[in-house]
Amino acid sequence: MHLTRRRVSLATLAILALSVAAVPARAQDAVDVAAAKKEGKIVWYTSTPVETANKIGKLFETEYGIKVEMFRSGGSAILRRFQQEMQAGRVMTDVLTTSDPAASALLARKGTFVPFKPKNFDKVAPEGKAADGSYIAQRLNMITMYVREDKVTGGDVPKTWADLADPKYKGKLVMTDPSFTALGLMTVATLSKKLGWEYYEKLRKNDIMVVQSNQQVSDMLKRGERLIAAGALDSYAADDRKQGHAMLTLYPEDGVLIIPSPTAIVKGAPNPNAAKLFAEFMLSDAVQNLFPEDGGYAARFDIAPPKGNPDATKVKALELDYDEIEKESARVKRRFQEIFQ
Repeated sequence: MHLTRRRVSLATLAILALSVAAVPARAQDAVDVAAAKKEGKIVWYTSTPVETANKIGKLFETEYGIKVEMFRSGGSAILRRFQQEMQAGRVMTDVLTTSDPAASALLARKGTFVPFKPKNFDKVAPEGKAADGSYIAQRLNMITMYVREDKVTGGDVPKTWADLADPKYKGKLVMTDPSFTALGLMTVATLSKKLGWEYYEKLRKNDIMVVQSNQQVSDMLKRGERLIAAGALDSYAADDRKQGHAMLTLYPEDGVLIIPSPTAIVKGAPNPNAAKLFAEFMLSDAVQNLFPEDGGYAARFDIAPPKGNPDATKVKALELDYDEIEKESARVKRRFQEIFQ
């Protein structure tokens, strides 16, 4: 089942996970470890949070002695660079990890990726992968609101996305730019359809700050320059709490966004064997357990959620229409810029 074939609510994954778990595991595709080590490196373009990405790279290098050359940026920036290189006829990367399942599905249909079913492929529910293995979720992204709970208390705590348009939040809000991060694009595309573009016009009047990345959203709250993250990656809030910052995650009553981050092996990659080994490593216990340790959600349904966080299958989730988001992405970015220019 492809992500772009239907509207997806990750709340359905509980049923899907049970149905997948009941099916005998399919044979995994072979990985030539000796050939991978001979190639000696992989080039990885990724939107994985930088600290987690660095941990993954170091773990892989330690395990196999294969160097990881990483380019890390926002999901939209990653895709832009990759597509520009492909259009120029240059394959510069071996493995691509983005935060845009719609774009990954479109690229897969164009034959951009190598179908590959690694070990643990069957532990990722169907909505998080292509049936032929041309892409498969590395992690799940929970997009929520979070606040400085020492500054926003009681009746001032927003309960829904629409609440953020209240004038009492003027000068307190911050969000990511949908032209830079794919997660921001999916958030804006979904909420503008649900609440109308007038919602973002109201946020503009509320002097919402627009920054490029989820790390910058977190930094703004930690410094007290803004007090409410208006649609941001929850793993940053979880990491901030571990560091002693007063961050409270809010799960809006009208639903959060739960978005898979697909990993794919690029066809014609310079290091094809190392790419397969690295893609398989993404679904290993070592890597999948990194995500909940760092406050995020693993792609595998047999890995527990972050400590203190709800199971992703038990949170009310907004439906994401990946077909429409992919089709309307340029228009969504353009309309957003018109409002916030």
